[in-house]
Amino acid sequence: EVQLQASGGGLVQAGGSLTLSCAASRFIHDDYAIGWFRQAPGKEREGVSCINSGDGITSYADSVKGRFTVSYDNAKNMVSLQIDSLKPEDTAVYYCAAHSVLRPSWCALEDHEYDFWGQGTLVTVSS
Repeated sequence: EVQLQASGGGLVQAGGSLTLSCAASRFIHDDYAIGWFRQAPGKEREGVSCINSGDGITSYADSVKGRFTVSYDNAKNMVSLQIDSLKPEDTAVYYCAAHSVLRPSWCALEDHEYDFWGQGTLVTVSS
């Protein structure tokens, strides 16, 4: 089991940047894929990015490609999500989640694939 804590949210102007962090309670290298999800008010939760902690493969939702960058710091057991060119429609609570029993070259943007969830961090983008 792993516990996750997302942080780094805040109020940002459109066009700005933000880095979200997901800290894991234990060593996750080679054991987990980490996904980032968001849920805007009145909308369903959507997957925006994921990373395989073993081989580093990543995936992004079409809506965020080119603006979001996910990365993994093995030494810190932390996954970061760099968000650039923020848009008002990026406003949401962002969550990180972990999928155990890691498969090579796999990560997913479907929330049902993930076993462990952290508390969210709110990102608000003003126009």
